Amino acid sequence: MGFDLQPTTALLSRTPSALNALLRDLPQTWTLGNEGGKTWSPFDIVGHLIHGERTDWMPRARIILQHGENRAFDPFDRLAQERESQGKSLGELLDEFARLRSENLEALRAMNLQPEDFDRRGRHPALGVVTLSQLLATWAVHDMTHLHQLSRVMAYQYREAVGPWRAYLGVLHCQGDGG
Repeated sequence: MGFDLQPTTALLSRTPSALNALLRDLPQTWTLGNEGGKTWSPFDIVGHLIHGERTDWMPRARIILQHGENRAFDPFDRLAQERESQGKSLGELLDEFARLRSENLEALRAMNLQPEDFDRRGRHPALGVVTLSQLLATWAVHDMTHLHQLSRVMAYQYREAVGPWRAYLGVLHCQGDGG
């Protein structure tokens, strides 16, 4: 499947409600647990998604449209949620993510992008030249990556409790997502 904006925004618009349905009002044993070490909890994942809404997707789309390859994207701080989420509840983070995503999708629609815009190029600080369509497709796949990570992290909390069924539960055998 090639890039198409309408299915992309249809998917992006659903992530906040999916997170809300899965996480809101769950006990902290589900939302603060991680996979050990410096891995992320569901709380951390939502904070990371919020940071991306603020500093990644739409700011980078604007850079591509305004500056092309002449200005590299600002580097993305993958750990910013550690400080930005301090003192907030998961409910507050879910509400903030839903608000920011709605605002970003509204701003994206307001850009009135034309087919030729999706081929416009920008410069990623590590990856080099990228197109607007690649950035927007990555936004959607990034959501799916973290939904996968979220289910894996939550399942990990019961890795011992499932006993011998562990052998049949693929989510307990997945590799990390880099988060």
